[in-house]
Amino acid sequence: MDVVITPLTLADVPEMLDLWRATEGLMMRDADSPAALGRYLDRNPGLSLGARFDGRLVGAVLCGHDGRRGYLNHVAVAADARRRGIARALVERCLAALAEQGIDKCHLFVRVENDPARAFWKRLGWQDRDDVRQMSFVSSGKANA
Repeated sequence: MDVVITPLTLADVPEMLDLWRATEGLMMRDADSPAALGRYLDRNPGLSLGARFDGRLVGAVLCGHDGRRGYLNHVAVAADARRRGIARALVERCLAALAEQGIDKCHLFVRVENDPARAFWKRLGWQDRDDVRQMSFVSSGKANA
């Protein structure tokens, strides 16, 4: 499978959203609107990546940083394209791009009950943390943001 990995653009957002909606265990929120995703891509140019096979988006990852830590969001590969190293390649390229910008630590979120995803990340050498708890605040009052 010859997969081409390129930076994601605003034009990729509709296909990216379709991929995420079809990915079990991936939690989407109001913050995943096309407008919000466009702002994210603009704020983190060239870091978010898509993998295409025969023109179809089969993998995607949002990647960005806050100046000191990197973040991966919504790492997904289409079910029929898994077990070919696509997710690993996307992650490795994101981490390399972050390192080029001086970012040496990266975080991501995995749903507690998503055992296949947790196993995948552990195989890649990521640490499963139990020493921190995520807390969120949404200024709009929307519970699903």
